[in-house]
Amino acid sequence: MKKDIDFSPVKDVHVVIGKGDEGWKVFLINRNHAKLENVMVTSRGYGETKMEKQKTSTLRHMIPYIDSGEYALIEPIDESVFHLNNEYWVSYFINGQVYDKKFIFVPDSIVEENLTFIEELQMSGILHD
Repeated sequence: MKKDIDFSPVKDVHVVIGKGDEGWKVFLINRNHAKLENVMVTSRGYGETKMEKQKTSTLRHMIPYIDSGEYALIEPIDESVFHLNNEYWVSYFINGQVYDKKFIFVPDSIVEENLTFIEELQMSGILHD
C-alpha cells in the first residue's frame, strides 16, 4: 500500500532552529507558492554519549495549515539535547498530494557559529533544507 503512494520531493519547506531573546525554538517555514495543509511534525532526539545510548521522548505536532511565505512554531528546544541527532519528520498536503521528509540536525551542529539571519523570522537561526 505504501508503495502505491506518490511521495513527491519536498521543495521550499525548511526546518529552522532559531535563537531569540527567549531561547532556542524550532520553526517550519513554507517558501512554496501553495499553502501547506494538515502539517504533521514528529520530533525526537537520539544518539550516544560516552558509549551510552540516549534518546528523548517523541513529540507530535499538528498544524492545520501554513500559508505561502509564512512560518509556524513547532516547539522550543533545550540546549541540553544539542549533542544528539535532532530529527524532525515533516508530512503535509498540497492540493491533495502528500509530501514527506526527515530533517536531521546532526550532533553539535546547533551552535552559534552556524547561525545566519532568517528573513521570515527576523532572527538568527540554522536553516535545514
